[in-house]
Amino acid sequence: MPSKTNRIFFRFSLVILIFISGIIVFYFWNQFNIIRHHRQDAASDFEDTYTHYSGFGIWIPDDYEVHGIDVSRYQYRINWKLVKQMTDGGLHLSFAFIKATEGTDLKDDQFERNWRKAKENQIIRGAYHFFNQNAGGHEQALFFIRNVELLPGDLPPVLDIEKYSGTEQVSFLNEVAVWLRVVEDHYKVRPIIYSNAGFYNQFLAQRFSDYPLWVAHYQNKIQPAVSGHWHFWQHNEGGRVNGIKARVDFNVFNGSPAEFNQLLLK
Repeated sequence: MPSKTNRIFFRFSLVILIFISGIIVFYFWNQFNIIRHHRQDAASDFEDTYTHYSGFGIWIPDDYEVHGIDVSRYQYRINWKLVKQMTDGGLHLSFAFIKATEGTDLKDDQFERNWRKAKENQIIRGAYHFFNQNAGGHEQALFFIRNVELLPGDLPPVLDIEKYSGTEQVSFLNEVAVWLRVVEDHYKVRPIIYSNAGFYNQFLAQRFSDYPLWVAHYQNKIQPAVSGHWHFWQHNEGGRVNGIKARVDFNVFNGSPAEFNQLLLK
């Protein structure tokens, strides 16, 4: 039979254990409530800056008037008439960036049709070139020019730069600069640069900040995290659009419809 001293020690230990357990339970319960309230506040903030459009299947940032998409062969054969007709809660698509070329010899197999049908259905169109770091900027620019005829009312040409690996960063940026210069000389308009926020901030911002910017950033709620002015924001890559079988990237223009029209080729 336990001694009186052992019984007292056991009871004391039990009380201490219950007390510590209570502190632990209180701590984790308090942390749970903090996290829950933080998530509720974040959700409230999100709903204050975005609106969910069930037709498009995504949340779209508020306070932007001009909306569009970008497409390539990965969206397959597009019914542009249905794209033009689609509206949800008063929001409709005004423009489309369309992939034209890549490197020095790859032409998107849906480009010609997309380019023609977008214009036929009165969707403002823009053509982009995917830059290949292993090919010269001059050759890539000429390949784009041979395949893309820009007309009044079109968006300026776009250079998509989002991949780089290696040690010759200066040489890489020099080739990018060559593409931009050759294309600007040909079309008489400054090209738009497309990139994701991280890549742009790391490699492009210091040298090419005076070019119009189209930036991809899916995490931020109000605007992309880049320094300086930007023109287009690719805010979502999973939208749905009538007439398109695959998911689509969604974009907004950073300005009024009048400012958007000022950007178009004259």
